[in-house]
Amino acid sequence: MDFVHTPVLLEETVRYLGPRSAGELMVDATMGEGGHSYAFLSRFPDLRLIGIDADRVIQDRARERLKEFGGRVHFYTGWSQSFFAGYPAELKRPDTILADLGVSLFHYEKSGRGFSFRKDEELDMRLDTSDGLSAAELLARLPEKELADLLYNNAGERYSRRIARAIVERRRHGAVKRAADLAELIEGAVPAPYRRGPVHPATKSFQALRAAVNGELSRLPDLLEGAFRILEPGGRLGIISFHSLEDRIVKNFFREKNRNCTCPPEAPICKCEGRRSVNILTRKGVVPGAAETGQNPRSRSARLRVGEKVLDEDGQ
Repeated sequence: MDFVHTPVLLEETVRYLGPRSAGELMVDATMGEGGHSYAFLSRFPDLRLIGIDADRVIQDRARERLKEFGGRVHFYTGWSQSFFAGYPAELKRPDTILADLGVSLFHYEKSGRGFSFRKDEELDMRLDTSDGLSAAELLARLPEKELADLLYNNAGERYSRRIARAIVERRRHGAVKRAADLAELIEGAVPAPYRRGPVHPATKSFQALRAAVNGELSRLPDLLEGAFRILEPGGRLGIISFHSLEDRIVKNFFREKNRNCTCPPEAPICKCEGRRSVNILTRKGVVPGAAETGQNPRSRSARLRVGEKVLDEDGQ
């Protein structure tokens, strides 16, 4: 099978989240094609792993990739926060949880669901195609102001009002149902200098729609809280984000759990003895080096943040 996605910050993730004792349990909360999981399972023969993904199609690809590890890996189909909310009390708590919040390259290149503005595909964008509204349905239903707010709030699209107005005007003649049609409409709605910039003018609008369709920003706080709740004390939670809105949520989550820390902001690792529930192991976040961004330009916006749980929720 041809796997198209390259896991980002792989060596850094292994360094921070690699097992520290035999028989540990890891949860890959956004498994995708299983790139990170494969690296951990192959390097640490005693590690057991649970892989979660809302997309059945890509999870089948991960099953194929990881079949050599047999009973060391188990799969859950669904959203991570649902898995964490229903985590069985009799099951061992995870020693490590990883969530890579980026969308797999598979979805852009091979899913056929309209994730890419460069392809003429149905405008769906759902990871779980059995749940919720597609991107086309969302575009057909939202009033102009709500659509403009969505584009601005989810991705910071500076011409959100122009784009929303163009979409609403287009709806009078027929719904926008194809990714290529939406990309063309956006190009026509924005000023010429914006069209000629280094980034395609539809990039942020597609990002905003994808985030809305899959609830990426709205699901994230529950994912973080649920993961931290079931994590073994002393265990580590690693989150890889790809844009500033996600990263802000992750950063603030760790700061809140570390709220009684007295370490200076420039300290690379928190060593404070104050009352807190997490040690922040990556004070500024870890970003890819020049070698990785040169080989995989899509990694350039990735940032890894890691926290180590030191107390249960009751403070014990």
